[in-house]
Amino acid sequence: MRYSTLLLAFLLCTFSLSAKDRLFYQIKVYHLKNDQQLQSLEQFLQSSYVPALHRSGIKQVGVFKPVTADTADLKLYVLIPFSNLEQLASLDNRLFQDKSFLESGKTFIDAAWNNPMYARVESILLQAFPGMPGMDIPKLESPRQERIYELRSYESSSEKYHINKVRMFNAGDEIGIFKRLGFNAVFYGSVVAGSRMPNLMYMTTFNNKAERDAHWKAFGDDSQWKSLVAKEEYAHNVSKSEIFFLQPTDYSDI
Repeated sequence: MRYSTLLLAFLLCTFSLSAKDRLFYQIKVYHLKNDQQLQSLEQFLQSSYVPALHRSGIKQVGVFKPVTADTADLKLYVLIPFSNLEQLASLDNRLFQDKSFLESGKTFIDAAWNNPMYARVESILLQAFPGMPGMDIPKLESPRQERIYELRSYESSSEKYHINKVRMFNAGDEIGIFKRLGFNAVFYGSVVAGSRMPNLMYMTTFNNKAERDAHWKAFGDDSQWKSLVAKEEYAHNVSKSEIFFLQPTDYSDI
């Protein structure tokens, strides 16, 4: 099968007829050079950006820090759900017409070119899976500083294998296994724009690290999972996987 045909199949799978019923997610990853930039960004997000998103109709915004910080590349993750691409495309215009946002965020927004507030912003755009078309807010009981949010990234060697892995989550009911075992998933999504493609990402949540480890042990021992992963039709559909352990900030809605 020619590459163009595979790409068309990928796009048709991603933007199916039911696409209008599935959320889009933007994950903004802020890369920061030092603690001063991190503190300025957090102040901006908490006092200006997140409240402005709320006023624009986006009520559930996630803001997360890595459990273990990399001092050479400090990061902050922002998860924003959109009902459609138009809502995403028009967001900046709406924010810059919000007087309260411009006033409360003035120091950050008007930063001089030689005193930047961050090193770079990475943006990842995803569309929710048919098997979980919306976002769920986890029902956790532990203090926020103990909670573990696990963001996973699964890259595939081709669009064909990516579609296969997405099918494994949906038709194969990998999502159902996670739900039955109590993984408290926030979202599952296929990356439609980002630096690493083809790719899918999802986020699960736990009260603490011990609970996380126990859940993954139960998953590995689960008979339905063992049967699913043993199927030849789903072989070799992940070429690289990454795990990011995150914790919610005090002002995160998720």
